[in-house]
Formats: sequence, structure tokens, C-alpha cells
Amino acid sequence: MAIKVYLEDILKQRGMTSKELSGLVGITEANLSILRSGKAKGIRFSTVNRICYYLQCDIGDILKFDGNLEENEDEDV
Repeated sequence: MAIKVYLEDILKQRGMTSKELSGLVGITEANLSILRSGKAKGIRFSTVNRICYYLQCDIGDILKFDGNLEENEDEDV
């Protein structure tokens, strides 16, 4: 995946569990786990907004582009 997820690192830095964050953000622990593992195919901007708000971080702290183009990915806009 060309987008790397560093949510686990930020959670550890903030001393917050994924269970706490999922409750604050309003998503299931299972969906947060999919995101943390980097296996998510997409994420809503409203969810990113809430994650960044509760973790007091920037989008670039949790999502980073690795410089590679992913082929055969769905073309969602």
C-alpha cells in the first residue's frame, strides 16, 4: 500500500488505547483495528477529523505516502 498508517505509534505516544479512541471517534474497535493494520481500503474525512481531534495530531502524523503508485486499486474519489 502506498499509504502507510502510523496510528498505533500515535496511540502509544498519547497513552491511549484503541478501545478508548474507538469510543471517542464513534467507530467499532474492529474497524479501527483494520485501519491500524493498514488494511483499510478507505476512510471518511469525518473519521480522520475525529481521530486527529482526539489524538491532537495532524493527518500527516498518522497517514504517510511512501512515494509509490499502487496499481489495480479501486478508483474512489
